[in-house]
Amino acid sequence: MDRVRLATFNVLHGRSLDDGLVTADRFRAALAAVDADVVGMQEVDLDQPRSGGLDLTALAAEALGASDHRFAAAVVGTPGEAFRPAGPDFASGADGEPQYGVAIVSRFPVRRWLIHRLPAAPTRSPVPVGGRVLMLPDEPRVLLAAVVDTPHGPVTVATTHLSFVPGWNVRQLRRAVRALRALPGPRVLLGDLNLPAGVARVASGWRVAARLPTYPSTTPKIQLDHVLVDPAFPATVGTVSTPATGVSDHRPLVVELHVRS
Repeated sequence: MDRVRLATFNVLHGRSLDDGLVTADRFRAALAAVDADVVGMQEVDLDQPRSGGLDLTALAAEALGASDHRFAAAVVGTPGEAFRPAGPDFASGADGEPQYGVAIVSRFPVRRWLIHRLPAAPTRSPVPVGGRVLMLPDEPRVLLAAVVDTPHGPVTVATTHLSFVPGWNVRQLRRAVRALRALPGPRVLLGDLNLPAGVARVASGWRVAARLPTYPSTTPKIQLDHVLVDPAFPATVGTVSTPATGVSDHRPLVVELHVRS
């Protein structure tokens, strides 16, 4: 029986809650603390002024000694300010515009990548902001998947950040699971799903690998971040942790899978 360490981490564009700053050294240290073979990240910035123009995906890859990594933009521009949905050309951020989305960083080689776009909810929804409740529009979302060549055979690992709009996030999860059928099994989905574990399990039909609170990072009380495992995956869950990293309002969820040969 062999082991693979997977993690999902909503990185809050690398910002520390202590001083509100984003620094390359602190972000690399946070990912080094996660110490997973494959990490799915959400709320990832690329070329954003608020994060000093850093390429957070490349920094994470450097920290983990990754052989492969990719960023997929959900929006071009800055969330909460001016942005537009990312099109098919915004998979790697080559043109230098500020972008925001998800990423996968892998210590194992990646055979194939897939990007699947998840439309925003069509209506505004109430969101608490600074002690007030504002009616805010939803953002488009994106699913990024990689067929990872692990020592135990290929595994499809995907990541996404689902809508905060109740019901719409369930629709997005079902759509993501359908999209992953285009890639070979076994499959794992890492992400901030904005859903409780029970709803995520029922909506996806997949196993919830761990039930630990991940939010807020200072004193975790609820679980928004999940590792969902395809029922056909011949693996059992080993060690599970939510290490403190010094960045983000979420803690990473790290799950060790014991793969049965």
